Amino acid sequence: MSPDPARRSPDAENSDGERWLHAGRIGRPHGLDGSVHVTQPRVALLEQGRVLRVDGRDDEIVRRAGTDSRPIIRLASCTSRTQAESLRGRELLVARADAPELEEDEWWPEELEGCRVRDGEREVGVVRSLRPLPSCDVLEVAREGAEDLLVPLIRDAVRSVDVEAREIDVDLVFLGEEPAAPSADDPTAPPAADPAAPSADDPAAPPAADPAAPSADDPGP
Repeated sequence: MSPDPARRSPDAENSDGERWLHAGRIGRPHGLDGSVHVTQPRVALLEQGRVLRVDGRDDEIVRRAGTDSRPIIRLASCTSRTQAESLRGRELLVARADAPELEEDEWWPEELEGCRVRDGEREVGVVRSLRPLPSCDVLEVAREGAEDLLVPLIRDAVRSVDVEAREIDVDLVFLGEEPAAPSADDPTAPPAADPAAPSADDPAAPPAADPAAPSADDPGP
């Protein structure tokens, strides 16, 4: 799962070796003191006192108002409506190292995007994005020469996630991408070949019975 799955933009890509998370984007000004609305908000990263990267420089949130769905913030360097208007559209970033710790089996979308996806030793593709759906988050996996694969972030579909190695191990059989091996208890499965049975090409094998030949139990005419 992921907290506030994100509408991440290419601006969040690393350019200095630091990992950055998308916290939102500056919207229209609010009032005259430099406060702004935040669009595409990730509220867990917008607390008062949080240091953000804005337009290539660090700035601090000194005011937090509004609601979680429509937050309003003011940055320390922004003290007028004119300054706020000049920042409109800028992306708000937070260093991954400064972000809140997540629960087990939770990841920020940026940590999963770009990860290699495999099933055991078999390469499957690369995570293109993380989609938030009502029931669970879903990985959109780009595959070479095939349509994108959607992988729900549930234990049956995802065996493991290694953020440091940038690898995700999935179960293609569960995802319906590979036929399951027939069970020994499956009555519709064809019988296994008897390794002791003679082959039709074995010269030492007795000749096949002629179905037209009379049976030994047939009294005849």
